[in-house]
Amino acid sequence: MSLSRSPSPVPGGGWASPGLNIGSGRSSPTRGYTAGSSSATPVMWESSRLKKAGGSGYPSFATQNSSFLSKHMRKISSSLPRFNSSSSSPYSEKEKLGRGRWSAQNVPLLGRLRALMGRMGRKMKIRLLILLMLLFCIIVFYNTPLVYHWRRTSWLGGGQKFVIILAANVGGGVMEWKGAREWAIERDSVRNKKKYVGRWGYDLEIVDMSTKKRYAHEWRESWEKVDFIRTALRKYPKAEWIWWLDLNTFIMEPSYSLQDHIFDNLHKHVYRDINEYNPLNITHPMTDEYLDADSRSPVGDGNVNSVNLILPQDCSGFNLGSFFVRRSPWTDRLLDVWWDPVAYEQRHMEWEHKEQDALEQLYTTQPWIRKHTGFLPQRMINSFPPGACSENGNDTRIHYDQKDRDFLVNMAGCEWGRDCWGEMYNYRELSYWLNRNPWELFKEEFVAVIWFKLTGQKVKL
Repeated sequence: MSLSRSPSPVPGGGWASPGLNIGSGRSSPTRGYTAGSSSATPVMWESSRLKKAGGSGYPSFATQNSSFLSKHMRKISSSLPRFNSSSSSPYSEKEKLGRGRWSAQNVPLLGRLRALMGRMGRKMKIRLLILLMLLFCIIVFYNTPLVYHWRRTSWLGGGQKFVIILAANVGGGVMEWKGAREWAIERDSVRNKKKYVGRWGYDLEIVDMSTKKRYAHEWRESWEKVDFIRTALRKYPKAEWIWWLDLNTFIMEPSYSLQDHIFDNLHKHVYRDINEYNPLNITHPMTDEYLDADSRSPVGDGNVNSVNLILPQDCSGFNLGSFFVRRSPWTDRLLDVWWDPVAYEQRHMEWEHKEQDALEQLYTTQPWIRKHTGFLPQRMINSFPPGACSENGNDTRIHYDQKDRDFLVNMAGCEWGRDCWGEMYNYRELSYWLNRNPWELFKEEFVAVIWFKLTGQKVKL
């Protein structure tokens, strides 16, 4: 086979190399080279042509294993904004028209969040997850109705150990029926107690103190509390303490739990020796020879766990507007004797304060009652407004003190010459003001003050 018969790799004939392109029978020369002509254009090699056209002439090359720095540089470059530029027009023209700049509003929110999460490291994602879980737990356990249930459990809050009995008066009593003010007092008092028990997981029992005939021959107005306490002990078998509250009471500091305020340090708050504050001038302790050592001791057996009845004392003696009773066989015995119709028949005409005077009589004459009775400072559970016990002026042992943030106010005796609704309203507003949250403080102490300075008008936010 001759050379002239060989196929040419160049379209139109001829070889790319001039050494291979000879006159082999062709009548016309190739385009890239003319034989025998010294002024003809030289042959252009392929690599030279590519280099002249602007290309590198070599294929791209990338290693299989990227270095640490290149990986992070690639992450950084991928996080930079991308320009929506087009190859059809110069960049300078797009810059003038504002089309070449990166626009964040064109990216959907979900896309931004996904991009942000993609740029986060593993440790940062774990920290963010822990923070979100912590925030979720705070919201669920402190700002939802679940707080009532978990604070009732014995291993978290122990709220089921406490029952609050609130004395209502649906019928209005014997002497008069309730008007608008009386209904308002009852509404505010009930709402106050419901919020408190809902916060700390206690039980609330609202009882009707309207006069009822418990026996065929007697009417016992205000004596029903003895019977209601006994009923509550049967109704709530897990309850350890019963807290009785009169209707004209208002819890000023709902952030105080009974555990933190009293029972976790009961030995520091309760005193057994009535001589520390003895407005009734009761002789204590008893000195009869037939009594045991605990009965003749001013502090009983000295064990705070043996205290089953906790009372405050006002200027006149025992006050049963707010007191505690513990579940025990001793308490069952006390309630039976306290409710005894025989003692009621014999002395009820002499007892001006009814069941309260009856309990004072039992404490005075019965040594077994003294051994298990303790007293709390009145302002811990039963502060008075200035109008109560005011014969000797303000008494720091009895009357409410805003600076000390007393726990509860009892408008005792307000129905005798004082304005019960006015006192309830004032202390309700004071409680709200003292227990404002940070947002309310910001609105009232900052925004409202600035608005008043600017406009001269007071605004309630």
